[in-house]
Amino acid sequence: MPVQVWATWFPSRGKPQSFIQGFPIDGLQLSPKGRSPFSFQIGENAINETLCRGSLQVAGHTIAWELRYRSTFRFTMSAKGWIGFTRTPHSDAVFAGRVSLDGRTMEGDPLGFGVQGHNCGYRHRKFWTWAHAYFPHPAAPPSTLEALAYEMPFGLVFRKAVLWHGGVAHVFRDLTNLAEAPRSFGWSFRCSSKNGLRLHATFDGSGQSLHTLPYLRTNGSGSFPVANNSLASARLCLERPGAPSEVLETNSGAVLEKGGTQP
Repeated sequence: MPVQVWATWFPSRGKPQSFIQGFPIDGLQLSPKGRSPFSFQIGENAINETLCRGSLQVAGHTIAWELRYRSTFRFTMSAKGWIGFTRTPHSDAVFAGRVSLDGRTMEGDPLGFGVQGHNCGYRHRKFWTWAHAYFPHPAAPPSTLEALAYEMPFGLVFRKAVLWHGGVAHVFRDLTNLAEAPRSFGWSFRCSSKNGLRLHATFDGSGQSLHTLPYLRTNGSGSFPVANNSLASARLCLERPGAPSEVLETNSGAVLEKGGTQP
């Protein structure tokens, strides 16, 4: 089926479970290009600018969710014409509502925090690495970091990171990868912004929440594996001229994903 709805369950203890259900394309309802507000619906599954809901029956399992989200920061990570775009309308999202799996239901306001975004392209890139981290602060608004690197034509590589911290957005384009431990699933890089802020980020996606998903090729010619950990850890070290360094950490509030053949 050409339209897919995905759900992945990440238990705090145990291996993730992924559920993918396909639908015929003639049932897809999608807002026209460039129109606002955005909306997507297929069957009982829908996404709009403030809410997402779904109901899947896959391999004997029943998964359902209805979530509302709100945030204070949005941005466009990448917009490369015919290649596609990556946008994050809710970078520091707070979620309210309910999620259920096989009769077990969790609900609350807030229920959790994270990120909500949109990706579009005529095909998947030959390789990409994407990460997002959410850092709550007890007496201040949260901070987030999103980073992306992917293959472009003519041997070029797109690299960018956006830090939302203290109510200010910092953009980094000079990401330099650092050596990683062999056989580990992680990403470590350094970068600096035009205003002199230096950042060292380390994402660790190893552990039992690491799993592999079969991404369907956009031309329908098959699928390929993509590794993801949505309960990853992250550590940031921020350095400013003439100021003490600042460290942000989260043990499970980050996501790390790698697809394709990494360079």
